[in-house]
Amino acid sequence: MSPSAKDPTSQFRLDGKVAVVTGGSRGLGREIVLAYARVGANVVIASRKADACEALAAEVEQETGQKALAVGCHVGKWDECDALAARALDHFGRVDVLVNNAGMSPVYADILDVSEELFDKVIGVNLKGAFRLTAVLGSAMRDAGGGSIIGVSSVAASQASPGEIAYGAAKAGLHNLTKSFARTFAPTVRVNCIMPGAFMTDISKAWPQAVIEGMSHSLPLGRLGQPNEIVGAALFLASDASCYSTGSIVKVDGGAAYGND
Repeated sequence: MSPSAKDPTSQFRLDGKVAVVTGGSRGLGREIVLAYARVGANVVIASRKADACEALAAEVEQETGQKALAVGCHVGKWDECDALAARALDHFGRVDVLVNNAGMSPVYADILDVSEELFDKVIGVNLKGAFRLTAVLGSAMRDAGGGSIIGVSSVAASQASPGEIAYGAAKAGLHNLTKSFARTFAPTVRVNCIMPGAFMTDISKAWPQAVIEGMSHSLPLGRLGQPNEIVGAALFLASDASCYSTGSIVKVDGGAAYGND
């Protein structure tokens, strides 16, 4: 009998794996980085703020003993995505897990306030970077014999909102990328996506209490998510526990969205 048959929780381990997490220095990305390191993975922490990545890398190594590489990267820029992939592969010799978590959702008072530059930036950070990193690192994983790629989208991908039009379109595109790349890299590399709802991350500190209460009352679970509550889905999709899942959109939203697409 295999160890996993005796102890099903062993399937969630990532011992000896290397995981790249974009938008990894804060919020949901930070929780995913810490969780992966705590179950045995070495991690590459990427975000636009290199100093924040370095601080978390030091924390990871001190707490878990796992190796952590900090990389400053603007995922909306193609060449920086290529540089991130090259650094991760050169440093660790392999990448087993990629989490495309980086994202941005600008606030605007009127749709005409969304400039071409801002629109391109939203699409770049939320969609273009995920495409390029998945193409490059997914190809490397396929050549190496396997891996897992995880997108992080949003309920805005399926629940239309006048305040998140470009963002919602980009995240809906991420759902399509998930399904398309799942077929592109099958059967070696699995590609799935987490669809979070509203979480109490750093960005929520700017939300008025009345807004938080209003959103909470609209949810079947009656509250917003805590950042660490993303960890279960992130571990499941990265590990052998999800070995028969690909092309899936996994909701972690307190019941906000009615469908997966």
